[in-house]
Amino acid sequence: MRLPRWFKALWVLPLTVLIAASAWAEPWKFGVMGDTQWTVSDDGKSPNGVPVGIITQINQQFIRAGVKFVVQVGDLVESYSDAALETRSRAAQDLCSAGIGFYPLRGNHEPTQAAAQSFQVVFPQTQGNGPCVHGALGFTSPSPNLKGLSYSFDYNDSRFVLLDQFTRTDGSGSSSTDTNMLDQLTWIDSALAGKPAHGHAFVFGHKNLIGENHTDVLFGANPGQNLAAQDQFIRSLEANGVHYYVSGHDHIHQRSIISSPNRAWNVQEIITTSASSKFYIPLGSPELPGTTNNDAKYNNPPREASISQERNTIGYYIYTIDGPRVTVDYYSAAANPTRVRNGYVITTTPTLAFTKRERFGYSLNGKEFLIAQGKPYAAVRDKSPFAGTDVKILAGYNRSAKDSSGRPLNKAVDTGWERGQGGTASDILSLWGMGPSLGTGETDIYTLSMRYNHGRVSEKGLRRGLFGLVSMNQNGDWVNAVKKNFGSTERFILGPWRREYGLGAYGVDPHTHTAWAVLNYDGDFAVADFHRCFGVNRTDLSLSTLSRACQSH
Repeated sequence: MRLPRWFKALWVLPLTVLIAASAWAEPWKFGVMGDTQWTVSDDGKSPNGVPVGIITQINQQFIRAGVKFVVQVGDLVESYSDAALETRSRAAQDLCSAGIGFYPLRGNHEPTQAAAQSFQVVFPQTQGNGPCVHGALGFTSPSPNLKGLSYSFDYNDSRFVLLDQFTRTDGSGSSSTDTNMLDQLTWIDSALAGKPAHGHAFVFGHKNLIGENHTDVLFGANPGQNLAAQDQFIRSLEANGVHYYVSGHDHIHQRSIISSPNRAWNVQEIITTSASSKFYIPLGSPELPGTTNNDAKYNNPPREASISQERNTIGYYIYTIDGPRVTVDYYSAAANPTRVRNGYVITTTPTLAFTKRERFGYSLNGKEFLIAQGKPYAAVRDKSPFAGTDVKILAGYNRSAKDSSGRPLNKAVDTGWERGQGGTASDILSLWGMGPSLGTGETDIYTLSMRYNHGRVSEKGLRRGLFGLVSMNQNGDWVNAVKKNFGSTERFILGPWRREYGLGAYGVDPHTHTAWAVLNYDGDFAVADFHRCFGVNRTDLSLSTLSRACQSH
């Protein structure tokens, strides 16, 4: 069994403290996938407009990852029929049989009253019923005619709110889906306000807040409609600690910070990549001459800050909840589609070779900093809520590229904190969002500085370069932070950082009680003696062996 990260930090605490700490919640995961439509003739693996061959491959990734449940953000089928919805339900049985819940939403490809009624029957788990619930609790909906369509549930320390904006079971809301969110706003706010104490909340919908290709959105036919309702919605998300609004519809991986129309509140929108046969082109791209991206067209000034984008891929997302921290790993595989009039398409199910493309996250006890392209990371400064450790990024610039619409990519840099334990002389920092491009863990070069408790430093370790910034490796061991750099040479300096120091330089300034290092990756960091309890693989050690290993180092 994998030890949680907090356990790996408690190497030299007394056994009684370790036993007490073992009552803390284990890290856990859930998965997210995008639209599942098969828009061309059945290739033998895609009956009733459902890409079963693609879904099955993604399901196996979720099973291997050990997720507790999966959310799908709508457009379950290409064209609604009872048979199509039943096909999509059967395609989720691999998950349900493995003890993994499956929680879908409707999209604009199953928007009718008949589809609403069929959805309730085919997916009873959205009402807390049937064999595919697997540990979720507290299901609620805003009204009887939206029961199990818009719904909320809890799992462990988190609340999940899934929003349906289509025709309801009684036929209401059929005249215009543009206003079907308006009468749900009070319920949304109440559901979010009632989330578990000190827990997380996530909100999902099919349509986007601001789309990259589709103009129609959660609150209307374009992002310029129902502005007061958008203000109310985004204010509710921010006030209740929601960091991510997750949507589908666009068949593209896109992350952006979306501001409310009055510019008072913000949320990060994650548009999920395709799990379908079709792939859209962002408006404003040279591939669609004469078009303008939706933000520029409908918002003045613009209120979308683009962070990350990947096109023409099939993929999925793994969210890891670890106390106050959430880390999201995005995986995708090249689809190699063919260009058609308004996008791209595949006609046969590919064998998918998924790779991790991006890692991002946040913590409830940290901060988020939006760094524009070309701007320095020096704005990133935070202080631990525990023992007073502070962190600064002293140098480095956002050297990201542009998205398909020609907009410079921003960086959403997030911090989070864990109390320092055992061999650390500082609290533990989690740092996300420094990566310049997809598909690599390498980031822009930057200098990280952290304050340490000088009462826990040995003079021998300090003078010989055996003390400084450490980072956790894949085995859960702390190592000299610069050892994990991409292509650098280690160089120790006793004294403050200077601008001429290159990648791989690290040091300690005894006068300011800070340790610093020039790095090109992000992750988890602390300040510690390199020679104390490090370099031993502790994944499978018993407590007694662990104690002996620490004493011998």
